[in-house]
Amino acid sequence: MAGAEYPASAIHKMQMQRICVISDTHGAYDERVERLFVGASHIIHAGDIGRATPPIIGRLELIAPVTVVTGNIDWNTALDIYPLTAQVTVGGVQIFVQHIGGKPAQFLRELPNPLPQVAICGHSHIALVEEYRGVLFVNPGSAGQPRFGAEPTVAFLDIADGTVKAEIVPLLMTQWL
Repeated sequence: MAGAEYPASAIHKMQMQRICVISDTHGAYDERVERLFVGASHIIHAGDIGRATPPIIGRLELIAPVTVVTGNIDWNTALDIYPLTAQVTVGGVQIFVQHIGGKPAQFLRELPNPLPQVAICGHSHIALVEEYRGVLFVNPGSAGQPRFGAEPTVAFLDIADGTVKAEIVPLLMTQWL
């Protein structure tokens, strides 16, 4: 019995794509990130990269394509080469990235029209996944210098058939990897 044939576009839509989101590394690079991000379709760094040796973005680029925005600690440094905002489409899902976004009601006013499906920011070091007025807002928290007693975190966006699911992943929970 012959297998079913699907057009390439249908096969592409059926495959899940994982976007790994990191922010506020502040020059601290946890090698668990590499193990956690293996298999990613795309990586987004939402700013406050900070200086590190070897450079953080270069290490992430060895895993998957990376979209990067400049954070406030990156201004007037060698890292100021990245844009303040970025838009990327992965798996048919429009994503907007900006370092300083704030709470969803505030961030919504800064988004481009038409609205993206996902808006990502960093800066606050407070992890967040919240849907507000049809936009999924994600802040992965801080992977480098958490505040307020929080642990270091990143986020995953899983995209399949045009829908997005987001989760916050604590780096400390990945010690078994």
